[in-house]
Amino acid sequence: MAAIKTQWTRLIRFVAAETGLVHLGEPVERHLDVGLAAYEKKPIKAYEVLGSALDPAAQVTKNVLTVKELLAPLEREEVKIVRCLGLNYADHAAEAKLAKPAAPVLFYKPATSIVGPLAPISVPKCAQPVDKHLSDYEVELVVVIGKAAKNVSEADALDYVLAYTGGNDVSFRTHQFATSQWGFSKSFDDSNPIGPCLVSAAKFPDPQTVGLRTVLNGSIMQNGTTSDQIFTVRQTIAYLSQSTTLLPGSIIMTGTPAGVGFVKSPPVVLKDGDDCRVWVGAGIGTCINKVVEEGKGGLKARL
Repeated sequence: MAAIKTQWTRLIRFVAAETGLVHLGEPVERHLDVGLAAYEKKPIKAYEVLGSALDPAAQVTKNVLTVKELLAPLEREEVKIVRCLGLNYADHAAEAKLAKPAAPVLFYKPATSIVGPLAPISVPKCAQPVDKHLSDYEVELVVVIGKAAKNVSEADALDYVLAYTGGNDVSFRTHQFATSQWGFSKSFDDSNPIGPCLVSAAKFPDPQTVGLRTVLNGSIMQNGTTSDQIFTVRQTIAYLSQSTTLLPGSIIMTGTPAGVGFVKSPPVVLKDGDDCRVWVGAGIGTCINKVVEEGKGGLKARL
């Protein structure tokens, strides 16, 4: 089994200033944090990419476009399913005073939860007010599956990865802890930023050496690496593909390190107007999202 190779190294999805239309592109500046640059309204140029983000044969052209608005690197319609791992970092399990799981803890969320790297995070009315509800941040490395995977071995698991990106698995703890099943509490609309870009798996370093950081209102809350994962990316893909086909476009959120808000004393809760930033290394970059309580902020999620 051969690894998936793409023409592009980093892929973004954006509205171009020249056309007003949505395009795919390869950033001209190789090491630019496109999420941070877009937030700071710095000029971003990209070589236009023709084709689908999920097609390894998508072609990088010489046509240069200007980013007017940075979007999620995958459209909701391209995301077949969102699989998420809970309690997958040893330091996070320790801070939560929970035993390390014997097998990956899996939950699902719908594509309607996905928003772009600069879109507002919506705190729904059912998770307000903040003195009764715990809305939390979770920086994560996200895996994008590129070809159908079923019953794959750990040795071959990374050959099924198209790309990696970052994400913020915003969690609504009051609802989460009310039941043993986390699907409902993790599925609220417009609550899960991903991006700012895809990094091709063929150009990605060891996925177990990636830095992760969350900064909330200027304060560092999480600062870890994927080396602390209980189940590695290889192990996760092999486990989840047992008798189950992981389709191209499926994404896997691989868990979060220590530093989440609900374990702090007093707890740190996401509230209206907060500036929440998650950074993932290896060329992925930063998602910068304002927290908006539904019915207050008036901001609309941009996919």
